[in-house]
Amino acid sequence: MDEGRDRRREDRLQYKWPVWFAEDFEKTISQGLMVDVSSGGMAFTCKDDEDCPHQGQKLAVRFNIPRFESQEQPASVGFTRIGRVCRVDEIGSALRRVAVQFDQPLTLKPAELASIELMRSKSGG
Repeated sequence: MDEGRDRRREDRLQYKWPVWFAEDFEKTISQGLMVDVSSGGMAFTCKDDEDCPHQGQKLAVRFNIPRFESQEQPASVGFTRIGRVCRVDEIGSALRRVAVQFDQPLTLKPAELASIELMRSKSGG
């Protein structure tokens, strides 16, 4: 059983999409690939280089998640959040997985919205 999963307050939406991060968006901005997101945080992968975040670091992240409510609206909605890096895991010799906890949660629960949309599409409504 995954001990980390038991501590989560909500499911995460697994979503592969670019994420941009920096200590300050006025300075160097780096790009990673989102792994998953919830209202309280996210995980992404990035290169293991001088711009790779470290545990405890404050980080600004900019990312999009899919929009499920209406076909007439844009396909995604963008967010910028400040958070704290709570974990950095080595994935390979040149790749890291970074987990960030947001200082201010999102106003929605991405995995919950995706589940509702999946149920609607299966029921034909």
